[in-house]
Amino acid sequence: MGMLEGKVAVVTGAGGGIGREIALGLALAGARVVVNDVGASLTGLGETSAAPGAQTCAIIAQRGGEVVASTDSVAGWDSARRIVAAALDAFGRLDVVVNNAGILRDQIFHKMTPEEWLSVIDVHLNGTFFVSRAAAEPFRRQGAGAYVHMTSTSGLVGNIGQANYAAAKLGIAALSKSIALDMGRFGVRSNCIAPFAWSRMTSSIPAGTPEQKARVAKLQAMGPEKNAPLAVYLASDAARHVTGQIFAARHNELFVFNQPRPVRSVHRAEGWTPETIAAHALPALSAHLAPLDRSPDVFSWDPV
Repeated sequence: MGMLEGKVAVVTGAGGGIGREIALGLALAGARVVVNDVGASLTGLGETSAAPGAQTCAIIAQRGGEVVASTDSVAGWDSARRIVAAALDAFGRLDVVVNNAGILRDQIFHKMTPEEWLSVIDVHLNGTFFVSRAAAEPFRRQGAGAYVHMTSTSGLVGNIGQANYAAAKLGIAALSKSIALDMGRFGVRSNCIAPFAWSRMTSSIPAGTPEQKARVAKLQAMGPEKNAPLAVYLASDAARHVTGQIFAARHNELFVFNQPRPVRSVHRAEGWTPETIAAHALPALSAHLAPLDRSPDVFSWDPV
């Protein structure tokens, strides 16, 4: 008996990379799986294809798993509902949703266009909401369910040239916490993973300088399959007490992230003026100001 025996899971963006490995991991653990992928390019532009999702389905079927394909987009209310309906129609229930679908439109902030902003927000943040909202109805009816959302250290920590992606991914972390708070009464859990892996989503990272090449080499050592065990665990009943959390998987390391809380306060009985803030408040608070880090500044050691 696998950890997910009898469960039904939807995995979006499961045509390759991290999504495929998670879908395979869920199936290996006993889940029946809906493999969702529109088969779009990394940017979401151009023609779509059912082939990537079909390949994932074929691997699961060859290993004896039960699987159906979905090619609907996460980035629309009606199409997201069809993704959830695919699970209910094929398997009669839904227990797990893994929100993994994503695109990239990297651009330095002062050159970012409205279309570059909206396209990424639509797939990552709106897509996570749409699919999660559609699944909330069967989850509530059956009094159980697990969401696993993909966030990113680009949002949790920071990165250059990814304002759209970072905003969406940090928004997903907040959305997950809200889902955990709102739906805990129905036995529903919601958690995030910040995955580390070399995949299509990271293949666009620049590698023109020696420093950039060294960073890419580190990422290439991290296979997408390293994220699957954490996703399987969070989807399972073994994690029934875990909700509203942010985890990361980095090769053979696992992390849990803190979440924003006050770290220092100052009080002045007569209140504050701009001048007294400058003279007294900021000197007292300055030791606790967050540095302007990027993800590679925080995760600077080699994965082992």
